[in-house]
Amino acid sequence: MVEFSIRPAKKEDFSAIKELIQAVQINPTGLDWRRFLVAVAPGNELLGCGQIKDHRDGSMELASIAVQETARGQGIARAIIEELLTREPKRPLYLMCQARLELLYTKFGFQTIGVPEMRKYFQMVSRAERIFNKQAEAQDRLRVMRLG
Repeated sequence: MVEFSIRPAKKEDFSAIKELIQAVQINPTGLDWRRFLVAVAPGNELLGCGQIKDHRDGSMELASIAVQETARGQGIARAIIEELLTREPKRPLYLMCQARLELLYTKFGFQTIGVPEMRKYFQMVSRAERIFNKQAEAQDRLRVMRLG
């Protein structure tokens, strides 16, 4: 089991955050190091990250949850999510994930929602995904989930 701690990101963490987001191939838009929490090993090696970002339509999104491949399965994502949820009590809170990750987020109280229940930003992304990703396997399709 790897030792780690969770802390707010610092400006000098930003390049490592961007590299991790790119490595795990998740949406790289809206990355602002000031919103991130990071999981770091002793010696300050970045193991994982996550943020809560706001959108122009007023919605808030749990986003950019990523863990280094070599550090997965050790509770890092869970610890980041729990700390983000503690620090951001505003509800509702949304997230987007691949269908294969739905079960992970239901453990935190998130529920999958349909297009009519989504805020405008998520409706737009969901519609675009249905057009551009229609050949994807079911487990790789986008899910929009809401807490609260």
